[in-house]
Amino acid sequence: MTIMAAPADNNNNKEQGWNRNTHLGVNLKTLLRSDRSMKSGKNYTGVLRRDLTCEEFLYDDHFTFVETQPQPKKRNPHVFVGQYITITRRDDGTLCPNFRPMPKGLSAAEYATAVANELYWALFGFLERERD
Repeated sequence: MTIMAAPADNNNNKEQGWNRNTHLGVNLKTLLRSDRSMKSGKNYTGVLRRDLTCEEFLYDDHFTFVETQPQPKKRNPHVFVGQYITITRRDDGTLCPNFRPMPKGLSAAEYATAVANELYWALFGFLERERD
């Protein structure tokens, strides 16, 4: 089996930080989560490890590939959690303020003032950090 670590163009490899290597006649052990055996043309995400190195004599190299579990992407992560609002970041990078449940005992004017103050301070602090 031949494993090529990068595209064939050496000049392009140096510019992009690739180190090109070809390992001929290797034994590759695979530990897969998604399939019983590797399917032709399918990409697998994981870790490839060279098991043993011995330069004194020539032999077939041994490699192990372990497929990693895909990391779930959190949808709309919170960037601010306050008493009256939360602010989330959408996939396109925009900020979205959301109201939390209205507490009992506040008048409409008190609640609106509290929400406005919290929104101002949350966005002020967040936008100041982005500028730095």
